[in-house]
Amino acid sequence: MPVRNRLSVARTTSGRRMAGRERHRKQGAESGGTAAAAPIVADATPSMAQYLEIKTANPDSLLWYRMGDFYELFFEDAVVASQALGIVLTKRGKHRGEDIPMCGVPVHRADEYLERLIRRGYRVAVCEQLEDPAEARKRGAKAVVRRDVVRLVTPGTLTEDTLLDARARNYLTALFPAPGGPEGPLIGSAGTVALASLDISTGEFEVGETRGSDLPGELVRLAPGEVIAADSLLADADLKAWIERAGGAATPVPAASFDSLAGERDLKARLGVADLGAFGAFTRGELAAIGALLRYVDLTQIGKKPIVRPPRRVGSGAALTIDAATRASLELVRSTSGEKSGSLLDAIDCTVTGAGARELAARLAAPLSDPAAIDARLDAVAFLVDDEALRDALREALKGVPDLARAVSRLAFGRGGPRDLAGIAQGLDAADAIARLLRGKTQTIAFPSELRQIFARIDGQGADLLALLKAALVDDPPHLKRDGGFVRRGFRPALDEALALRDDSRRVMAELETRYVDETGVKTLKVRHNNILGYFIEVTQANAKPLLDAPLNATFRHRQTMANAVRFTTVELVETEGRIASAADRALALEQEVFAELTAAVAAAERMLSDVAAALAELDHTTALAHLAHHERYVRPVVDASSAFEIRGGRHPVVEQALKRARGGPFVGNDCVLGRAETAALPPGFDEMPDARIWLVTGPNMAGKSTFLRQNALIAVLAQMGSFVPAAEAHIGVVDRLFSRVGAADDLARGRSTFMVEMVETAAILNQATARSLVVLDEIGRGTATFDGLSIAWAAVEYLHETTQARVLFATHYHELTALAGRLASVANVTMDVKEWRDEIVFLHRVKAGAADRSYGIQVAKLAGLPHSVIDRAREVLALLETSDRKRGSRNGPLEELPLFAAARPQSVVPARGPGPLETALDAINPDELTPRAALEARFASLAQSIFDAERRADEDGLWSRFLANAKSLVTIRRTGEISGETTEAIVARMEERLKVHDLGGAVTEAEKLAGPAADAAAPWIADAKARLETDRLVRELSARLAGELAAARG
Repeated sequence: MPVRNRLSVARTTSGRRMAGRERHRKQGAESGGTAAAAPIVADATPSMAQYLEIKTANPDSLLWYRMGDFYELFFEDAVVASQALGIVLTKRGKHRGEDIPMCGVPVHRADEYLERLIRRGYRVAVCEQLEDPAEARKRGAKAVVRRDVVRLVTPGTLTEDTLLDARARNYLTALFPAPGGPEGPLIGSAGTVALASLDISTGEFEVGETRGSDLPGELVRLAPGEVIAADSLLADADLKAWIERAGGAATPVPAASFDSLAGERDLKARLGVADLGAFGAFTRGELAAIGALLRYVDLTQIGKKPIVRPPRRVGSGAALTIDAATRASLELVRSTSGEKSGSLLDAIDCTVTGAGARELAARLAAPLSDPAAIDARLDAVAFLVDDEALRDALREALKGVPDLARAVSRLAFGRGGPRDLAGIAQGLDAADAIARLLRGKTQTIAFPSELRQIFARIDGQGADLLALLKAALVDDPPHLKRDGGFVRRGFRPALDEALALRDDSRRVMAELETRYVDETGVKTLKVRHNNILGYFIEVTQANAKPLLDAPLNATFRHRQTMANAVRFTTVELVETEGRIASAADRALALEQEVFAELTAAVAAAERMLSDVAAALAELDHTTALAHLAHHERYVRPVVDASSAFEIRGGRHPVVEQALKRARGGPFVGNDCVLGRAETAALPPGFDEMPDARIWLVTGPNMAGKSTFLRQNALIAVLAQMGSFVPAAEAHIGVVDRLFSRVGAADDLARGRSTFMVEMVETAAILNQATARSLVVLDEIGRGTATFDGLSIAWAAVEYLHETTQARVLFATHYHELTALAGRLASVANVTMDVKEWRDEIVFLHRVKAGAADRSYGIQVAKLAGLPHSVIDRAREVLALLETSDRKRGSRNGPLEELPLFAAARPQSVVPARGPGPLETALDAINPDELTPRAALEARFASLAQSIFDAERRADEDGLWSRFLANAKSLVTIRRTGEISGETTEAIVARMEERLKVHDLGGAVTEAEKLAGPAADAAAPWIADAKARLETDRLVRELSARLAGELAAARG
């Protein structure tokens, strides 16, 4: 169906549009398309007039104009294409006195160049020759071969294997906001958005609705190649930006395309039903999106209808909701580099077919939220984990399955070849073999429902079609149908006869040549062939005379004289050549007829074939997960409707495999308990870990906090997609929403700093999380001033605890936050275990109960290779800062900067107060009159205060305790006298009693009983006191010796 005067679709957005081409597009739109080009066409040659007419009908696409064995581009299209493809820009003829720019690509490399243009965001209108040039010449010497656009190639309408990733879907998605929604931008709003997505290369069809706030996550999940929406909707820069981030091209279409009545009518027609009730209840918005989608496909494929499988409904609540930031943070299907390598999908993908890989990616992107459906999937995986022989046999059989769905789609669009037919036969044959493998297991009670359904969908399907294709096709058919040679001998007798004549031409011509040699006596006579003359007889100049003279000249007619040869022909040779040529043409025509018949048979069975293809993809996905579980020691998780989140020995699937590849030792598994099932007994190892909805995770950099956080989120995703998980045990109450805020990133293009992006994502989590959500937060508040960040982190934890009541893993370097474990009932502290040895740090990568008191930043910086001078200077500065902080005391410490403790701040006007007890005691001392021993005794009051202060600091555990210590430091109360016991208070009291009677040695003996920080505080005094006692001893010994010597001298 011709496209001219019928199609006006805006080109996909691209930053590479040429200014001149944009002007051309605008001029065409303003002046009504064809009319704008009329003056230009009037001055052109017939061939160029045809080109310009077709180009005018397709102003927003690069026009590939078929000229023999090339697709040629002219004018601005040639300039754009030559730059985009890196091919030579040349000239051909003149138009209106100016050279016409021209470039071209050979037909046999068309797919390669198409892929490059599509990836750069261009649309291509493919204009083919619709008749043989010989037919055109019959209309006159100057007649132009009829041509027209047969297809518009856009990013969302690709079908060729060379243009597609075999292991990824290529969705075309239509967006339609529900009428009556809130005004303003769609992204982030509470409005409802309908989405309809179709992969025309397979027929996979998905329909659903979501909120504007969840739309970015849906776009990233779908990863469409192209998104169509009304012009007014795509005027929203935020929406266009998200479409581009999801990897799609944004294409505006008329708002009138979104017609719900047309959508309902077209969908019924494509599914071949009178009512859509069997596929669920579609909203008017969904039907409007479906209508625009099917109309766009119809326009770009020039009336050719795509295969459409029954739509899969993806409604709100049917799947685990994962927003765009979380998908990027967890690297589910793409790593941060944008590649599959390094992602969770890459780690778990053990599929052996492209269709199975697409199914795996789809299920990973949309984990289920229904425990019964999850259990059904887990049953199937568990069955294949236990039956290793069946699993291996199925995987071996699946390796021979080609991409059935894409082969059927190409044939439906008229782009398929003999190998697609052979692929369908191969796929049906493999399906039959797989059905035989499963048939023996269907009688067992334990045979899972998922596998039983797959068996029912493939058992006995397509037997007649398989027999037809096997009988018709050779074992190794050519790629293109135009080459012929793909029909098996014996399938069509008329074809066999034509082929026999064509293939016997050599023998016939050899016999003819032998006879002519005998008749003429010229031993060097040859029957030859070229594309200009066809068959001819050739002799040398020296042997030509007998053939030119009577009587042989009556048989041999002269055709051409060459420098060293003379060429002749005969009536018999001409007639034989005609029979051979017609036989070849007839054979090719008969093969094309056979191809059309086989394609029609495939089209009649397209529903069955699509279902078989989908079943095989699901089986490949399931056997792949079983293979993964078996080889990677994954276990079956318990997934139910409880609030439990209990993982023992959990491992990060990606990091674990990376360690194996690098031979870096085993991954250290860790437990995570954010809620136990009420009836569950505590397994070994869990009794040491706290049970709380919120875990505050502290520990040094590089110790594994982020890995621990991510691995638990990934385990939840794997469990809910129906996979076994990398753990010793796992019990997960279904998660409705998963949030992960790990890592730092800015969005400078939209004017957002790293901290702003962090706050926007944190706000989304706090506003959308529910009691069934799992939230993973890493170092919230680090991108701003310490006090601001600490305040935000503190408040966020309180909000998650009191308001959302979600299950939370919260990693932080703000050690003050660990005080929340004592204030909030469902908050617990865990830390990453490390060991210090000779100023070095050893990461144990083990999570244990408790809180870290240091971040070991300098040690990590040393590991990173910072210069020694920087490390040494950092240690000096750290020591100064810590000393300064101790000197300031808690009254002037950073804790008082938090609004939470505003009551503890000094007022702007500090009331005057008198000297304290210590100051009064110091004023009463006259240093000039003080002996060294008396000075030690006088220092005791200050010593006692230091001992008690040190013990209080050791008991502090975060903000609250430090705040109480601050208050306690204002008043000092201690007991005196002889107090029994080994408490600090008792020891200090006995020291004081010893000093009252000037027993310095007894005071030292008591002081040495102090332990911990109290002992550290008393150490300088003890050292001075011991020095004083040693001096006194030496003086006594010297005095005694001198007295003895004096007595001896007197005697």
